[in-house]
Amino acid sequence: MRPVELLIPASSLEVLKIAVIYGADAVYIGGEVFGLRAKAKNFSMEDMAEGIQFAHEHGVKVYVTANILAHNGDLEGVREYFTQLKEIKPDALIISDPGIYTIAKEICPEIERHISTQANNTNYGTYQFWWNQGAKRVVTARELSLKEIAEIRKNIPDEMEIETFVHGAMCISYSGRCLLSNYFTGRDANQGACTHPCRWKYAVVEEKRPGEYLPVYENERGTYIFNSKDLCMIEHIPELIEAGIDSFKIEGRMKTALYVATVARTYRKAIDDYLTSPEKYKENMDWYLEQISNCTYRQFTTGFFFGKPSEESQIYDNNTYIKEYTYLGIVGERNEEGLYRIEQRNKFSVGEQIEVMKPDGRNIPVTVKRIVDEDGNEMESAPHPKQVLYIDLGQELEMYDILRRQEE
Repeated sequence: MRPVELLIPASSLEVLKIAVIYGADAVYIGGEVFGLRAKAKNFSMEDMAEGIQFAHEHGVKVYVTANILAHNGDLEGVREYFTQLKEIKPDALIISDPGIYTIAKEICPEIERHISTQANNTNYGTYQFWWNQGAKRVVTARELSLKEIAEIRKNIPDEMEIETFVHGAMCISYSGRCLLSNYFTGRDANQGACTHPCRWKYAVVEEKRPGEYLPVYENERGTYIFNSKDLCMIEHIPELIEAGIDSFKIEGRMKTALYVATVARTYRKAIDDYLTSPEKYKENMDWYLEQISNCTYRQFTTGFFFGKPSEESQIYDNNTYIKEYTYLGIVGERNEEGLYRIEQRNKFSVGEQIEVMKPDGRNIPVTVKRIVDEDGNEMESAPHPKQVLYIDLGQELEMYDILRRQEE
């Protein structure tokens, strides 16, 4: 059986550390330029260097995205950027543009090159082409079925790796070809500035009645005719492995640490359980499904993995997120008084029951005993986002435990 990699997104240095602690084999991140998530916080070169060092100390790889479709004015900047990356030694670059690929091959040939899903990778001939150019890995287009992926596996070298998205937001456009954002707003999705027009509300206009907008009803909140459900393959780990996929990729470079921790921890356990015992994997399925539903999501689909979605499982749905837990903060160091440092993310109060989420799968209910600010003042509640506080939850905590509150 081929080794299976769990590949987790990170939007910041803090989230990278959470991804590492909660079970990632590899993390993918974006710098401040040339990635497809321009609105994400992204990494400065200093944070990237620190993140790579932290990950490597824990035996985890880091891949850097440089997957825009470049224009002439981008190329000199790409050359300079790769020269800087060469010094901090990420494990791979994720690239879609052949011009950028050529520069990477020239400037930092020792860093692996992976081909982004943005490059329309839908057949084994494409994989063979990139292998001959020196690429180690290609990310499948989201339009592919497991049957098609298995056929790719049979027709490429054993050493070549297949990476596939298995969880997270889906794009309604054919991989790498969305022009809606550029057309409507002048912000190019292929340059990392997508405004997500597929999530907007639309109406129909009849040719002979201009200006008369006819709503397309789907529910009481409006219509979202292009809006996809979220992908979730937690129930299909065996089929993913059988198809010959090497890296299970989670979408979410815009997501919170709570989301990343929840998804990473759940897929980590599911993969490990299956590799230990298929029976154990089946027995724990209810736990995986319960845990994966604890983070914000739109409703789940298996996408195109089992063929084109049918009417019953069709992928378009309303834009309403389901949210079961609120993210409160990450546990930091303990001070001399025995209180734990956190940077607060949402309001909570003394006397309130919250939950400690641990990397090993435990979720421990606790009651907030004390909240103290940086000056030692006692506080009844923590109302200010990003405020540094010290807390007592009545029991021992560990760095990188996550605090969350279940919502009614």
